[in-house]
Amino acid sequence: MLNELERSVERVALTLRVNEEEYQALVPVHKTLLEVLREDLGLTGTKHGCELGECGTCTVLVDAEPQLSCLLLPIQVEGRAITTVEGMGTTSELHPLQRAFIELGAAQCGYCTPGMLLSAWSLLERDSAPSRDVIREALAGNLCRCTGYAKIIEAVELAAERIRR
Repeated sequence: MLNELERSVERVALTLRVNEEEYQALVPVHKTLLEVLREDLGLTGTKHGCELGECGTCTVLVDAEPQLSCLLLPIQVEGRAITTVEGMGTTSELHPLQRAFIELGAAQCGYCTPGMLLSAWSLLERDSAPSRDVIREALAGNLCRCTGYAKIIEAVELAAERIRR
């Protein structure tokens, strides 16, 4: 029987467009987008959670739509625009959502925050004045174990108001 550690691993060369930059990567075909972002590209803002597509901590935007990176293979998104939380703002100029989350204490442990921010950003790009129900629906795939979601929803409302101004 072949020792599993000696087995050759099939790899694929990819060009990924992440946060408006192109990255060349040679990755095992079985590696998820989540793993490539964190381990190969050093973009650790995207979090490992359940790795089953149920918690939303690994949410990234693909062509401006929320996607669960733990369920995607990099080859599926080659040539598409991938946005991680690192692509939202800068330390000197936070995105209005990031600022609202900080000001209202919407992030407690912070583990769910990147996925929440990206899902909310995608929503506000489509709807500049979403109702609370629409916000809840947009964030429904993102689980938070620390909060009752009230501050998160309020932060999205505050950011929407500021963006509209």
